[in-house]
Amino acid sequence: MKKNYLKNILGFTLIEILIGVVISSIMMAAMYTTYSVVNRSYSQVTDRAKISRSGRDIVEMMMRDIRMAGFKYRLGTNTLDFPNTSYLQFNGGDTTIALSHDPIIIEKDVSLGFSISGTTGDPTPKHSDDDKCCDRIHIVYDDFNQNNENQPYKRYKITYYALPLSEGGDARYAAYKTVQSWIQNLDEETGAWVSDCSECYVGQKIRDHIVDMEFIPLDAAGRKISPLPKPGSDTTARENLYKIRAVDVRLTFRSKKEFYRFNAKADTPRLVKALGDRTQAFVDKYLRDSVVVTIHTRNIGSGT
Repeated sequence: MKKNYLKNILGFTLIEILIGVVISSIMMAAMYTTYSVVNRSYSQVTDRAKISRSGRDIVEMMMRDIRMAGFKYRLGTNTLDFPNTSYLQFNGGDTTIALSHDPIIIEKDVSLGFSISGTTGDPTPKHSDDDKCCDRIHIVYDDFNQNNENQPYKRYKITYYALPLSEGGDARYAAYKTVQSWIQNLDEETGAWVSDCSECYVGQKIRDHIVDMEFIPLDAAGRKISPLPKPGSDTTARENLYKIRAVDVRLTFRSKKEFYRFNAKADTPRLVKALGDRTQAFVDKYLRDSVVVTIHTRNIGSGT
């Protein structure tokens, strides 16, 4: 009885086992490939979302400041023994950019270090002469603080700019923000910009992996203002300072890690379109994405 039972036991041959192993391997390889594709797609979507989110954060910050450009606080009749309007000295027109109180000043293609009385050291040069990064924008507006008896009227200068970085062989740019305050007490006829007040800071990094920052001033008709508004000896450029009614802003960011599987071909590079004549071509594996917005000014009049 026992002998007959053993004869009826069925098993797998070596060939059948090998076939099963092969089929299992193929299924596992297919599952791994599918997982890799899905995971890579998820990572790419996540990288795009991070770039877009950080870009929107900086644009919102710039939007708040640009909309405040030229704002002047008017207290009116009061019981605080403060002047009805700002008593602060106003420097504009033929002054330098560093001393100016004009609402918005844009410097084109400036990626050197921003030095304030030597507090940030020597200017840092670009990575190369072919680099087109980046514009710099200065924004000035007034405020009021009734708790400050010595200087109730306040004035701030906000500057956004870029500096070149090189860490671990990765040459790139980062965006920075500097805040200065105009110090002039009630009993003083003049004052000075300072960077060591409680509200001030110099060279605060607000975003790494910047490719370009572009600012285009527009007039009331939505046309690009030319020549570029700035203080100095050029009468037309000086008059254009108070024709700014909006600013086109383009911020282009780069992914931290390589994004594409292959480099682009030299004859078909990946292009980063500019608002002006600063379109750039790249052949590396990094993703670059731009945020473009028009910010309308609300407080810039026809004069001081």
